[in-house]
Amino acid sequence: MNRKWLLLALVAAQPALADDMIQWWDFSATALYGDNYDLAPSERQTTITLETAGGWKYGDWFAFQDFIYFNGNNGGKDSTTYGEISPRFSASKILGKPVGVGAITDVSLALTYEEGEGPVKSFLYGVGLDFKIPYFSYFQLNTYRRDAISTGNLSDGWQLTPVFRMDFPVGHSNIVFDGFIDWVFSADNTGYEENFHFNPQVKYDLGAAIFGAHKKDKLFVGIEYDYWKNKYGVKGIDQNTYSVIAKYHF
Repeated sequence: MNRKWLLLALVAAQPALADDMIQWWDFSATALYGDNYDLAPSERQTTITLETAGGWKYGDWFAFQDFIYFNGNNGGKDSTTYGEISPRFSASKILGKPVGVGAITDVSLALTYEEGEGPVKSFLYGVGLDFKIPYFSYFQLNTYRRDAISTGNLSDGWQLTPVFRMDFPVGHSNIVFDGFIDWVFSADNTGYEENFHFNPQVKYDLGAAIFGAHKKDKLFVGIEYDYWKNKYGVKGIDQNTYSVIAKYHF
């Protein structure tokens, strides 16, 4: 079984796991449609994304799997997949006492495994910091060392990845602004450029607005913005596009 699917299957079975091991978990599915995508068989894409996130006794995790369908590719490759698994091991949870200073509330060992079709497999390892910042529901900053583990992958180097969420109450509902930045700020290999990928989403809690508070944080609609300078490490390929999205949390 694919490793990402194994993790998703384990998360789906959480009620059967020990209560003291799994503290919280979430599983969601997102549909996105957009155009103006660079370095793809078609500029127009439809993406189905499965995501899981949660906290457990010794840390937290995030994982996703993208199923990308190319629209109007004129007989070329019509789909691809890409996914990541990102577990973190919390010093505060492992030691049983708060580890942090000032706005930093925790320090973690941060790991990520990237996998997809083609030479894209990489293993990332480094330090994760959790911050308590006004107006942010959460803010994390992970600093990674990147090691390529597939032939033809030149993406070795160093990466900085902030992830964040902000919530804005609107009437009986909510607007969520969340997303991530992947900034490869130091690359080891010539032919692979340092790159900057900014991917925020603005979503409206449609479920709460239509069905009431008991459906809060279930059904969202909104827009995803995708800016990627030197996409895939290719110099001069700067992607700048939007997608419409619908997301449901199970």
